[in-house]
Amino acid sequence: MKYDVAVVGAGFSAIAVTLQLLRKLSPHQSVAVIGDDPGFGRGTAYRSEFHIHRLNVAAARMSIFPDRPDDFLDWQMEKGRSVKAGDYVPRSDFGLYLRDRLAELLRQRQTCARVDFIKAKALGCLDIGADTTMIRLAHGGELVARNLVLCLGVGSASIPAPLRDLPETAKSHVVENPWRLGWLSKVGANDRVCILGSGLTMVDQVLALRASGHQGMIHVLSRRGLLPHRHDRQPVSPVTPELPETDRRMSKLLVALRKQVRRGAAWRSVIDGLRPHTQTLWQELPDAEKKRFLRHALPWWTVHRHRLAPDVADDLDRVLNDGRLTVHAGYLQQAELSRPGISLSYRARGSREMRRLTADWIVNCTGMERAGIDHSPLLQCMKDRGQLQPDPLGLGIMVDETSRLIGRDGQPQHNIHVVGALTAGRFWEITAVPDIRVQANAVASQIAAELATGSTSAVRTATS
Repeated sequence: MKYDVAVVGAGFSAIAVTLQLLRKLSPHQSVAVIGDDPGFGRGTAYRSEFHIHRLNVAAARMSIFPDRPDDFLDWQMEKGRSVKAGDYVPRSDFGLYLRDRLAELLRQRQTCARVDFIKAKALGCLDIGADTTMIRLAHGGELVARNLVLCLGVGSASIPAPLRDLPETAKSHVVENPWRLGWLSKVGANDRVCILGSGLTMVDQVLALRASGHQGMIHVLSRRGLLPHRHDRQPVSPVTPELPETDRRMSKLLVALRKQVRRGAAWRSVIDGLRPHTQTLWQELPDAEKKRFLRHALPWWTVHRHRLAPDVADDLDRVLNDGRLTVHAGYLQQAELSRPGISLSYRARGSREMRRLTADWIVNCTGMERAGIDHSPLLQCMKDRGQLQPDPLGLGIMVDETSRLIGRDGQPQHNIHVVGALTAGRFWEITAVPDIRVQANAVASQIAAELATGSTSAVRTATS
């Protein structure tokens, strides 16, 4: 088939773009959504059915539509739920909200563009004309589109190298992707668990273990042993950060923020006040300063910026206080099968001392990969063909200021856009709902405007 727009992906970015295209394109135009995930739009984050897995952004800021900021709250009201603006609701609620809003627009067939959902993995992207792109699908078919929007997100980080050499008998107790929650049912009530990584995913898995009846010891091992901070129960008002006007060295920026806090500003208010300026500030940083930030400051930024819902933080504190959760700061050096369990050796942070711990289960919560190319055959193919460039900082792929893909020749591809985490190299702060919805809206608006002023709409006929 030939479409006006093809959206590749099945997570939040894909549904955000699809919703905006439905609102902006005319009824005679067409959209193909290509993805092999049955839970379209919910992705990993919003698929969990555990009530304890909460959003870490307040409900008032979770509308999918930038021009309807209260839409998520309105949906809660439609469902008869009493949710306040500052509440942190279950992530599954947000997944259902996305599903409902998409269904509503799809039912408006007389006023919205046609959407076809193609359940397949995209393997390759071939240029067949100045304004047309052919996409090769895993089941052997092909699809032609005038515009392409890549919403492929990033893959989970691979397990640390020392675990890869374990014997196969031990690897069955190494959980590479903790969001495949079937592993929880295999863990014995008193089994020892070691979680690698101490961020938000770790917190989710600790609470899921406890909710599943686990009572055994949990060890958390990460390089710095930092835990996410919590949101205040009472929402804080952002304050404008007082930053140097010309000096964009990381050391000077950090000094300015610390001074502001020491003078009495709440640190949460300073961090939240920085958010509207983060993308611009990131783009102003010289590459050397960006590298310094990623090398030295990123873990501290993450635990302050991406905070826990208050109730979730309380639940984590209870597990910490009962003595059955221990956080270790160190560098994993070796993993070997022991009797019983798996023995991990790590070098304690700040010393040469080697320490050891033993667990029945090892759970990989080290986060998401940065580059976002290795997990996608389509992106690998496009890289080989020169249709994209990896971001030099390892933060996705290169795009211009309007989210258009930049090819190997350094030129933006006018009919290929990228939305979501793959554009972090350009925008940095582009993984949360409030940021992605703005980007999705802007990209859909660009495409709609160009289709309206360009050549005639794509013909809906089979091409092969």
